[in-house]
Amino acid sequence: MIRSSKFRRQLRHLRLRKKISGTAARPRMCISFTANNMYVQFIDDEAGKTLASASTLSADFKALNLKRNVEAAAALGKLAGEKAKAAGIADVVFDRGGFHYHGRVKALADAARETGLKF
Repeated sequence: MIRSSKFRRQLRHLRLRKKISGTAARPRMCISFTANNMYVQFIDDEAGKTLASASTLSADFKALNLKRNVEAAAALGKLAGEKAKAAGIADVVFDRGGFHYHGRVKALADAARETGLKF
């Protein structure tokens, strides 16, 4: 049976979500990519609350005037890390959303680590 790449990504994400969960002390850093935009959220799964978020749709990111590539993912990771620090978040659980850990995902994660987030 032929399965689409979107379906396979969803299966990978379900496998990941069985193992990881965010708490108030260590929220889940969830990333998501669409064809046009990138999103990062810091989620407390126990309370069901989003503690902080950043995306390519925010005014802070639009001021950088970047395309949606690896360079932009690194800038978004830095922006997300700064927002997390402002919200008092230091340690996170990284949820790559079923995406493979290379390219934009890796650039975003490395930039977030550079701001002081611990995975």
